[in-house]
Amino acid sequence: MTSPLLAVDAPSLYFRAFHGIPEKAAQTPAGEPVNAIRGFLDMLAQLIRTRRPDRLVCALDADWRPAWRVELVPSYKKHRVAHGDVEEVPASLERQVPVLLEVLAAIGIPAFGVKGYEADDVLGTLAAGQPAPVEVVSGDRDLFQLVDDARGTRLLYCGRGVAKLEDADEALVSAKYGVPARWYADFAAMRGDPSDGLPGVAGVGEKTAARLIERYGGVEQILAALDDPASGFAPGLRLKLDAARDYLAKALPVCKVALDVPLPDFDPALPASPRDGDALLALAERWNLAGSARRLVDALAG
Repeated sequence: MTSPLLAVDAPSLYFRAFHGIPEKAAQTPAGEPVNAIRGFLDMLAQLIRTRRPDRLVCALDADWRPAWRVELVPSYKKHRVAHGDVEEVPASLERQVPVLLEVLAAIGIPAFGVKGYEADDVLGTLAAGQPAPVEVVSGDRDLFQLVDDARGTRLLYCGRGVAKLEDADEALVSAKYGVPARWYADFAAMRGDPSDGLPGVAGVGEKTAARLIERYGGVEQILAALDDPASGFAPGLRLKLDAARDYLAKALPVCKVALDVPLPDFDPALPASPRDGDALLALAERWNLAGSARRLVDALAG
């Protein structure tokens, strides 16, 4: 079997690590927290040991709340804004991210974002453009839309942690949500998502959204069917959907992951050993990361 590319949603994993490991359990001698870094490196090591990739890329949020998405749906992630257009991130996590990126660079694992796009969009473009198979690693359920058996794209969904991954193919997405993976973004636009500030269609929950997609297809097909008196909508549901036309037309592109982001040049090949061993050793000593760094290096040597 061909080894996969692991396309890792770095913010998803380092937020999970930060909240999953107490700060006091992972510190430097000076008391600086490194819980997010240690947890992230340990998750990468476990993924490499268990998935045996030959390529690995970490996607970042160069723009966590892109203006083009906010223009379409102004409430998009609005509740997570700290000030201006800055994301509300714990200060002790924010200080760890640059160190984590230094560690990844020393190892030789590319990590990048693209201006105007979220990590999800980078992951979508990797899934669409890199040689298959591609395994996307994230706790973001929006990425179920990338699952494509024919293309060889799976989502390793870590909503319950890396140790309890859901290895999602199209059958799992259909069983979990009642919709094909290709319609997941349409399903999400109708259902809404409070965590992203997407209101959804009033009175349309998951079950109704899934039934609509099963019968008519995606949002565009559903809206087209509204204009057909013989399409069989219950009067109340027809009114709800008709009132939500403008929202749905704007929410769908917000929910869809971009597949054509202009990625920078990068080498996804997984190194067998650290690219800059001296730099990694210095970082491990400075930030008390020796154990996690060693586990990741051992996983690379595999």
